[in-house]
Amino acid sequence: MPKKILIIDDDPTMVKMVESFLAAHGYTVLSASGGEEGLEQIRAGRPDLIILDIQMPAMNGYTFIFEFKKIPDTSAIPVIVLTAKDGMAEIFKVEGVKEYLTKPFQPEVLLAKIKKYL
Repeated sequence: MPKKILIIDDDPTMVKMVESFLAAHGYTVLSASGGEEGLEQIRAGRPDLIILDIQMPAMNGYTFIFEFKKIPDTSAIPVIVLTAKDGMAEIFKVEGVKEYLTKPFQPEVLLAKIKKYL
């Protein structure tokens, strides 16, 4: 059974690019355009991994992580953050984020990070 990855990003171009790339590598990909929709997706069906943008309107990535941690049985789901800001490693460690990538990034690097956790 293919592993299920949830992409949460408000940039439809980024979502399509990552979605196409991961689907071509055999993953089942779900997407959400924001944090609230991402939380709904998680409640509807537990993903194996989450790719999360930090800077989004309404509910940003930090708020999403805070709310996500309140959902029972989700603490083991790895989160990979996509961010335009560099130097965020220490903050993400505190938040329980497994990995982060600075935009723009190479899709192969993202794939390697995903394979590390799935």
